[in-house]
Amino acid sequence: MKLHDLKPAEGSKHRKIRKGRGEAAGKGKTAGRGTKGTGARKNVPIGFEGGQMPLQRRLPKLPGFTPLNRVEYQPVNLSQLEQHFAAGDKVDGAALASVGVLRDADEPYKVLARGELTKKLTVVADKFSASAKEAIEAAGGTIEAA
Repeated sequence: MKLHDLKPAEGSKHRKIRKGRGEAAGKGKTAGRGTKGTGARKNVPIGFEGGQMPLQRRLPKLPGFTPLNRVEYQPVNLSQLEQHFAAGDKVDGAALASVGVLRDADEPYKVLARGELTKKLTVVADKFSASAKEAIEAAGGTIEAA
């Protein structure tokens, strides 16, 4: 076989279809775009989703959009623990809800380090800030994950 004997594979080469060149050509008049509608015209707007409400219009206009899978933690400060509990108490969601620190005992909450803690408490929470952990342990208390 020589270089001048090479041929493309059977069926791999096609003639270009010349659209819009008269009815007799077979692809004339609407040139395969159908009749009327946005697709039949030159420009389809950017972001057009076929009549479905476009993404940029489905999302909120102003800042403050919150993703559906975001976890919101109720804040609990050390000053609240100091105020509502005695030394040696076990502080958990039910105890915090009973004294009015939490809205709902079943929602997750996070212990933050605002205020001071002088009592030895066993604190059970979903999350702790690093400085809150240090403060609880410095007061002789223990922490547990809920």
